[in-house]
Amino acid sequence: QVQLVESGGGLVQAGGSLRLFCAASGRTFSNYAMGWFRQAPGKEREFVAAISRNGFSTRYADSVKGRFTISRDNAKNTVYLQMNTLKAEDTAVYYCATGTSIYYGFGSWGQGTQVTVSS
Repeated sequence: QVQLVESGGGLVQAGGSLRLFCAASGRTFSNYAMGWFRQAPGKEREFVAAISRNGFSTRYADSVKGRFTISRDNAKNTVYLQMNTLKAEDTAVYYCATGTSIYYGFGSWGQGTQVTVSS
């Protein structure tokens, strides 16, 4: 089992930027693809971005392409989500998760970090 802790959320104005962090502990971090998901009030959790075990492959939701960048540092057991040009509709609780690949198998979840974008 991998334990995940997200951080970096906060309140930002529309057009601004935030960088989210997800620190992993427990089993070998580099054995897992990693993903970011988000859940807005009253909505289901949705996929945001994912990155392969070695960081060479990434996948993004259409709604964040060109604005968000996922990356990872296996030496630091950390995955990042750089969010630029934020919009009010990006407001949500953001979660990281381990994955079997960048397409499926997302299992262990963190507790989430709140991102609020004011318009």
